[in-house]
Amino acid sequence: MTDKTFATSVFFTLAIGGNDLGAFHTCDGLGAQVEVETYAEGGNNGFAWQLPGRVTWSNITLTRPVTSDTAKIARWLDELVRRVEPKNGEIVALKPDLSRIVSWQVLGIVPVRWQGPSFDPSSSRAATETLEIAHEGLRPA
Repeated sequence: MTDKTFATSVFFTLAIGGNDLGAFHTCDGLGAQVEVETYAEGGNNGFAWQLPGRVTWSNITLTRPVTSDTAKIARWLDELVRRVEPKNGEIVALKPDLSRIVSWQVLGIVPVRWQGPSFDPSSSRAATETLEIAHEGLRPA
């Protein structure tokens, strides 16, 4: 880790297609939803079958204060502007001592949105950036 000091008890690192995009304070949206089709069987009025269908994956949003890692996202996005290609990656939850808590393999990542820092001299809040990614699925790493 470079110049990062984290006040939180957990932080997350993100790597996509071999590119280390650095550490983030928050990670939101790790989740899936299964569509369920209800099927009422004729002659059996006591219940209806719940048949699992398609799985949809939530977009993942990562946020952090601006650090030297901000340039890593700019370089990654610059590569994608020339050729958008879904790539696999990994999100790792770490303790402040850098020991792993849990990690996820993220399949088929594409960027959805990057929100760069807003600087407000009248505010004491740190300038933050947000990266939102879409993906094709999660697996335990």
